[in-house]
Amino acid sequence: MKTTVLYLVVPCYNEEEVLEKSAARLKDKMARLTQAGRIGKRSRVLFVNDGSRDRTWEIIRELTKQDELFAGLSFSRNYGHQSAILAGMLAARGRADAVVTIDADLQQDIEALDRFLDCYENGSEIVYGIRNDRNTDGVFKKTTARIFYKLMHLLGCETITNHADYRLLSKKALDALAEFKEVNLFLRGLIPSMGFASDVVYFDVKEREAGQSKYTLRKMITLAVDGITSMSTRPLQISTGLGFVACLFSIGMFLSCIIDWVNGRVVAGWTSTVAIICLIGGMMMISQGIIGTYIGKIYMESKERPRYIVEAVILHDGEKEDANGRD
Repeated sequence: MKTTVLYLVVPCYNEEEVLEKSAARLKDKMARLTQAGRIGKRSRVLFVNDGSRDRTWEIIRELTKQDELFAGLSFSRNYGHQSAILAGMLAARGRADAVVTIDADLQQDIEALDRFLDCYENGSEIVYGIRNDRNTDGVFKKTTARIFYKLMHLLGCETITNHADYRLLSKKALDALAEFKEVNLFLRGLIPSMGFASDVVYFDVKEREAGQSKYTLRKMITLAVDGITSMSTRPLQISTGLGFVACLFSIGMFLSCIIDWVNGRVVAGWTSTVAIICLIGGMMMISQGIIGTYIGKIYMESKERPRYIVEAVILHDGEKEDANGRD
C-alpha cells in the first residue's frame, strides 16, 4: 500500500518568538507519523512567510538548512493569511497526496493529524478541523466569533461553525481549488462550495506558548466583509428590500399629509420631515456603501493582478516555482 505524501502548510507572519518551538514539535510529529507508516519520507513542512517584518524568514531559512523536512516560501510583502495558505497549498500540489494547513502557533492540536489521515484514507477529499470549544478565548473573542458565524449564515455564506483554517485537502481537491482565480479570497467559504466528500475532526485548542495572536479585530472584520461579499449577494437583496420599505413608508407619510391638509389639520411637520429625510438618507447611504463594496471587488478582479508575488522558495528539489500565484 502506497504511503501518503503529506505536506503541512504553515502560514507565518511575525512568528519569530514561537517558530523554532513549533518547528521542533512538528518535526517530532512528522517523525512519529513516518515511523508508524502513516506518511511517506517525502512528506514536508512548508512554512510560508507572509511578508514578516521580524526574523521569521531568517529562521525558516536556517530550519531548511538543518533538515530537509522543512521547506520555505516567502512573499515579497504582506498579502494576508488567506493568500499565504493558498500559496502554500498550490506550491505543494504537485508533490503531495494531501495537504494540511495549520497555524504557526500550533494552538490547533497536531495530534489530530492521525484522525485527519484516517478520514482521508476512508475516502474523504476534504477534512475540516473543528474546535471543541472556545474556552481559551476571552469574552470579547468569543462574542465576536459567535457574531461572525451567525452573520455569515444569515447572509448566505456557506461556512462551518468554529472551523478556522485547520483542514486537509487531497490532491483532487487541490486541483479543483487551483481552478478558482478570484483575487478576493475567502477559503472558509470557497472550499465547502466545491462539494467533495468531506468529514470533520474535533480537536482541543491549546494556549499559545509565546507571542501574540496576529488576528486583530480589524483583520477579523476584513475577513468577514471579504467572506460575505465574495460568497453571497444577499446584502444587495437586503439593500433592495430596505429601499422598498423606505418607499412604502414615504408614500404612507405623503398620504397622511394629504389627508391632514384636506381635513384642515395643518401641522408644522418639522419633526416628521426631518425624520423622513434622515430615514431615507440613511438607507440610501447604506445601500450605496454595499453596492460600492461590490463594485470595488469587481474592480479588483477586473485588473487580474496576481494574488501574491513569491520572492523566494526553498523546496530541496530544484523545481522552478510559479511566482504569480496563478499556477
